[in-house]
Amino acid sequence: MSTRALFGGAALGKVTQAEADATLDVLLQYGINHIDTAASYGDSELRIGPWMKHHRKDFFLASKTGDRTRLAARDSIHRSLERLQTDQLDLIQLHALISPSEWEIAMGPGGALEALVEAREQGLVRYIGVTGHEVSIAGMHQRSLKQFDFDSVLLPYNFLMMQNPEYAMGFEEVVATAKQRHAAVQTIKSITRRRWVGETRSASTWYEPLTEQADIDRAVAWVLARQDIFLNTIGDIHVLPKVLDATQRYCLGAIAAPSTDEMRRMVGEQQMSPMFW
Repeated sequence: MSTRALFGGAALGKVTQAEADATLDVLLQYGINHIDTAASYGDSELRIGPWMKHHRKDFFLASKTGDRTRLAARDSIHRSLERLQTDQLDLIQLHALISPSEWEIAMGPGGALEALVEAREQGLVRYIGVTGHEVSIAGMHQRSLKQFDFDSVLLPYNFLMMQNPEYAMGFEEVVATAKQRHAAVQTIKSITRRRWVGETRSASTWYEPLTEQADIDRAVAWVLARQDIFLNTIGDIHVLPKVLDATQRYCLGAIAAPSTDEMRRMVGEQQMSPMFW
């Protein structure tokens, strides 16, 4: 049983081993038991590995492959196992499967999906998932779920994204299908403020996140108020504790889910704008 908040391993892509160890220790403090990384997240798998070999039994460990052919994906899985210093992943995911042409390759004969299924049959992985960004990902996930019985999906979910009628409808359809299939719905970009404006960046994320605790509280509580999804945390080790703190306080009933008016007011005050449109 995974905690409502899943640790996003992208936060460890460009940090030292000491910083990674300290960050992963924070997960223990907050009781987080699910780590989600990817082969393409810089040094993330390399940073998790030395720590994971001492804590493997305490965590659900997930990674991703962005390769689209069977042979390349097979090699990617074995490389991830080596880097993460484990003999089994709990979840392997087809990473960012958004492009229709890439979908045809990955899901077709000789495609990456074959490698994932093979790895599951060999006991190298337990579950298989699919991930993606963009407004179109809801439709692509529906297509993927019709083609294969995935155990999980991952896609964006935040207040602004759900103000887009096209995306909101697609998201609801994905959640409904996932429920029917008993598949987990993992969400990302919960505390996105907007794309970066100017050259100065105060966080390691490729988007500008909310940084004030009160704003993070509202954004996190808004996501977690929906009981049928999980929240994947921020890709920045310095903002991470604020997200975990908000998650813990929401789950303990110390903060409540914000109203639509509160969320709209925050959007205006923080000059928020959608990441994808």
